[in-house]
Amino acid sequence: MIPAMPATVTTARQVSVSALRLGRVAAMGTVAALILFAGVWGSWGSAQHVMLTKGRETGTVRVTRCAGGTCTGPFTPISEGSRARARVELTKSVAVRQGQTYDVVLKPGTSDAVRSGPAGILYAWVPLGGALLLASVVVAGGLRLTRAAWVLGLLGAVLLTSAFLAVQ
Repeated sequence: MIPAMPATVTTARQVSVSALRLGRVAAMGTVAALILFAGVWGSWGSAQHVMLTKGRETGTVRVTRCAGGTCTGPFTPISEGSRARARVELTKSVAVRQGQTYDVVLKPGTSDAVRSGPAGILYAWVPLGGALLLASVVVAGGLRLTRAAWVLGLLGAVLLTSAFLAVQ
């Protein structure tokens, strides 16, 4: 410290640096938490039907036609209380092919089908995998927590890779 400089200047600077650091941590922590919440929210719309199948109609769909963003086919029930349907809709993705049969769960009160089984569970959580990858960048850059960022990034990469391999 320079003798001519008062001690309060150094203290005021330390307080302002600490306040800025706290603000950065709070802001980036909030952004990372919102990204992860959005990933869970985006996944839960499909994941709840696949993971909580008790009382839901389960069966198989043989895809007969794909047009636009949906594929359709007849529904053959497996669970008790389910009824056969001439046509249900399955969201078209790279993993749904015409002529193939898929295990599905019907959303209550609709003719919308969601893939079930391990492939369906992993596929339903793909938005969370993307959110984990994005949050890892925020955690590494904004919070400067590199180990936590690596864990988030690797979890996201493992989830996305396993979902890709499972739906093939």
